[in-house]
Amino acid sequence: MRNLPTERVPRRARGTVLSTLLFLAVVVACSATAPDTGPRFDDETTDGVAAELTCMKHQPRAPGPRYTDDSIRRTDETLALLRYYTANGAKPYCDGNDVTDVDRQWIDVYVALGADAEKVKRP
Repeated sequence: MRNLPTERVPRRARGTVLSTLLFLAVVVACSATAPDTGPRFDDETTDGVAAELTCMKHQPRAPGPRYTDDSIRRTDETLALLRYYTANGAKPYCDGNDVTDVDRQWIDVYVALGADAEKVKRP
């Protein structure tokens, strides 16, 4: 049986390999993008100040995990949604049309959060 060389890898080579692996790990960690949590609810405020509305506008995009996933839901964003529908949910839409599928999804989130479904009844 032939003896294989038992020469160790030089320290410099090990250090270079470890440094390269560490650099690659940092690059991968820093380049990863956060998952899309979906759109923010448009509560029609200006700089956080709510105006008295006579009608509502339709939401352009359906709610995403930002509002539907308990592990990433934020109180300030949820309260804006609750406040808006509580104050305006029974008002007509400004374009004169009825609830869209996207609007219905937001209303479902509102009710799922424990809010009063009577506040979003259509006139």
